[in-house]
Amino acid sequence: MKRLFWLGVGAGAGVYATHRVKRKVERFARTWSPEGVAARAVTAGHDAGGRLRHFALDVRTEMRAREIELREAVAMDQAPPELDGPRRRVLKARYTIIDDDKDGH
Repeated sequence: MKRLFWLGVGAGAGVYATHRVKRKVERFARTWSPEGVAARAVTAGHDAGGRLRHFALDVRTEMRAREIELREAVAMDQAPPELDGPRRRVLKARYTIIDDDKDGH
C-alpha cells in the first residue's frame, strides 16, 4: 500500500510538472513567433507614440510659459518709450532703436 501511495504521488507530480513545462514552452513559442514579435512591436510603438505626444505637450506648455516670462522681462508687450531729441524709429520685433538721420529717411 505504501508503494502504491508513492507511485501515485510520483505520477501526479510528473503530470503536474509536465503540464507546467508544456504551458511555459507554449507561451515562449507564442511570444517569439512572428505574430508575437509583431504584436509586441506594435504595442511598443503605440507606447512610444503616447510618450512622445506627452513630451511634445510638456514642451509646448513650458515654451509658452517661458515666452511669457521673456516678454515680461523685456517689456515687449508695452509701448516703446517716447524719446526726446532726434526722431527715432522702434522696430516692433526687437525694439531696436534706429536713428532716422543715419538710416537715410
